[in-house]
Amino acid sequence: MDLQTIIREFVTLFVVIDPIGSIPVFLFAAAGVSPRLHKAFAIRAVLTAAAVLLVFMIGGQFLLEALGLRLGTFQIAGGIVLFLFALSMIFGDSKAEHDIEEATNEDLSGAVFPLAIPSIASPGAMLAVVILTDNHGTSISNQAITAVLLLAVLSVTLVALLLAGHILRLIGKGGANVVSRVMGMILATVAVDSVLVGLETMGVLHLSPAGM
Repeated sequence: MDLQTIIREFVTLFVVIDPIGSIPVFLFAAAGVSPRLHKAFAIRAVLTAAAVLLVFMIGGQFLLEALGLRLGTFQIAGGIVLFLFALSMIFGDSKAEHDIEEATNEDLSGAVFPLAIPSIASPGAMLAVVILTDNHGTSISNQAITAVLLLAVLSVTLVALLLAGHILRLIGKGGANVVSRVMGMILATVAVDSVLVGLETMGVLHLSPAGM
């Protein structure tokens, strides 16, 4: 895996997981929890999200193949879902506002829902990790690199949650909203590329190398 691919995968994972967009969700979900438990709250959320995403990374494609589905079709479907998700980030309520509406803050339960799922381990993130680790076209070593990149993004997410109060005071809710919408634009581009790659995988298109 070359440096360009590593950077692209990191950006993809960063966008779909959206560490900044999870900050307001964390602040709301942890509002009813004692401040001394906020660190445990954040760690529990990130570990839960990591477990879910790693399970999808390892077993997602096996499930598809058991159902007789081709990766190309999943790449296309995943790209469409990612694109719709991106549109909701750009034109609809921000991810944080939407998840906050469904939040519960009883004890530490909010660390699992809505913080771990669907804020951190979002449907878009679940689809992305499957698409990035094609068992037929990606070696075990490259899949391991993707797993490391995933854990790196989740580490950034954990740091963001631990510093949530300071970050939100710095950029404000409006700043978090702007960042979320910019990430939506990037995600829309990634989604379109996923559809095109899926069509190429199925032999429908022949794409020129990037930059041509």
